[in-house]
Amino acid sequence: MKYSFIETKQDSHFPIQNLPYGIFQPMNKEPRAGTAIGDYVLDLSVMDEAGLLNGTGAENKNIFNDSSLNNFMALGRPIWTAVRTRLQHLLDVNTPDLRDNESLRAKAFHRLADVNMLLPAKIGDYTDFYASKEHATNVGTIFRGKDHALMPNWTYIPVGYHGRASSIVPSGTKIRRPFGQRKSKSTDQPVFSPSVQLDFELEIGWFIGPGNDLGKPIPIDQAEDHVFGLVLVNDWSARDIQAWEYQPLGPFLAKNFATSISPWVVPLEALEPFREAGPIQDPAPFSYLQQTKNGAFNIELDVYLRPENQKEETRITQTNFNYMYWSIAQQVAHHTITGCNMRPGDMHASGTISGPKRIERGSMLELTWRGTEPIQLNSGEKRIWIEDGDELIIRGSCRGDGYQIGFGEVSGTILPSFSEIEILQKGKNKA
Repeated sequence: MKYSFIETKQDSHFPIQNLPYGIFQPMNKEPRAGTAIGDYVLDLSVMDEAGLLNGTGAENKNIFNDSSLNNFMALGRPIWTAVRTRLQHLLDVNTPDLRDNESLRAKAFHRLADVNMLLPAKIGDYTDFYASKEHATNVGTIFRGKDHALMPNWTYIPVGYHGRASSIVPSGTKIRRPFGQRKSKSTDQPVFSPSVQLDFELEIGWFIGPGNDLGKPIPIDQAEDHVFGLVLVNDWSARDIQAWEYQPLGPFLAKNFATSISPWVVPLEALEPFREAGPIQDPAPFSYLQQTKNGAFNIELDVYLRPENQKEETRITQTNFNYMYWSIAQQVAHHTITGCNMRPGDMHASGTISGPKRIERGSMLELTWRGTEPIQLNSGEKRIWIEDGDELIIRGSCRGDGYQIGFGEVSGTILPSFSEIEILQKGKNKA
């Protein structure tokens, strides 16, 4: 087992086996790329300037002294692997180059607590899938009944929709409760008001590295070579707005106001020890979706809710990414089968991740069965939807022998909505 000269506790999310990438900003300095190790971030621009990345294919390209990872993502898997291998060597307990260079260490390492984490990429396009059979079945049962839970196409294609990239925000960003049209069953006309059925969606996202030319699909056996790494995702959802607007074209305003992601991108290579077979797919997928190697990953996922002015959080979901019916590779292959072109920094998300048990459901819609089964919090309060002041926290990790590959967390706190008068006034001020 590998060890770093940087102390990492057994429960650390960022041992030498992980080395996720992110964009961080030290105090009074410009953003740049780094990798997390223990309680520190290693400045990759300093490593490049010191010549310690020579021979990897990433050196002298000014890609680590940038405010996004897009240019690094574009270089492809052979260079990602070379950089990762070099970093693991430099951080190894037995390698003196960095370990014994006190002045270089002082320049290269920053405590994670002292830096500001930014979005890891300039995200051009964002696609959200609907790839959990348990989630799709639960939602279908709630709205259409058990006999019509899954739509006829669901077991044939990875269903997805194009989301809004501009409102993807890093962990810790506060989220304003959205305004919109919603309609109750007891009224004939909709009303324009703040959403009262605000929800989270527990998801895993991945960033595209090298893209594909327009008109040239990505074959499924090459799909993972286009995946740079994974992040945690909370795709916030206003269920009452969605229920009114979704027919016939699906989610729009109910999902475009915010999507929160964790700042550290975990390389696919770090997850290889946790690769496993996913659910049996019946009927057998079309040939362009048939994967020859295991496509699931054993990533444990937990969701916590902390009410305003409360220190204690309540775990409300405990599930696993390996429940996903459609794999990452299948989703990428399906997305491009028309010839749709991917670009470095594009983000895909899995859709809500749910398992067969109630505690494994990945949204409030499922956990409370559309508000009919309230959740009991440790504070004594109950929830059927997310309320103003609530903080929602998602954490994820893979547990190895004596270490874990962690994603950190993605969190967001709900702010009250603007009033209708404030919305109208803001429009007048802009005019």
